[in-house]
Amino acid sequence: MITIKSAREVETMTAAGRILAETLQLVEAHTRPGTTTEELDRLAEDFIRSYPGARPSFKGLYDFPKSLCTSINDEVVHGIPSDDRELHDGDILSVDCGVCLEGLHADSALTIAVGEIPVEVERLLSVTREALRAGISAATEGRHTGDIGYAVQQVAEAAGYSVVRELVGHGIGTRFHEEPQVPNFGKPKRGRRLTKGMTIAIEPMINAGGPEIKTLSDRWTVVTADGSLSAHFEHTVEIHPNGPQILTAVPATTPA
Repeated sequence: MITIKSAREVETMTAAGRILAETLQLVEAHTRPGTTTEELDRLAEDFIRSYPGARPSFKGLYDFPKSLCTSINDEVVHGIPSDDRELHDGDILSVDCGVCLEGLHADSALTIAVGEIPVEVERLLSVTREALRAGISAATEGRHTGDIGYAVQQVAEAAGYSVVRELVGHGIGTRFHEEPQVPNFGKPKRGRRLTKGMTIAIEPMINAGGPEIKTLSDRWTVVTADGSLSAHFEHTVEIHPNGPQILTAVPATTPA
């Protein structure tokens, strides 16, 4: 069911989004060769919980064991932080995180360069950021989820990359995953109509190779089927008459 948020609920989600944005900034600042993903997870959880009433959305969600999803190189999403996962120069690390405040959630992700990365890998990150910006720009009142997916798909495929089709963005609010689904591909004027007060997570997952994915034996970590690199950027967005409002940026209306 799609839920329409009140002004008060959006205000609370914006507060959660600011905490989340600051959390991801902190994680990015501490991401360097030699760091483990477990260290980043502890850092993020401690920071989130330092705000009264705030907690990590992911920890315990569908029995996920950690506060961050940390996905390295060919891992698309849902990588589990571990003391055994040490970052190396040239890696890329996708960090996905959620914050719950007063029963309302915010969701955001970014992909971080670890040390120095090749120009072609930086291009993948840049294009995925651009795809997110395009998707957000399409998230206007009266349009459809298909317009968002089409905008993302056009940017990614024009650059020679592929869009993951088996994983999608989503509505968000009192539940972390709500309707509607927000695919990163589609056709204009198709899908659910976007109406004032909807809050959705737009999250392009873009592969350097083919779009196919598979899940590892841990039942969480999703990787590209062909071993190609993957990037992931995400914001929580409110559908508003004045245009899409980003709830997970600092300040909240700053584009990705």
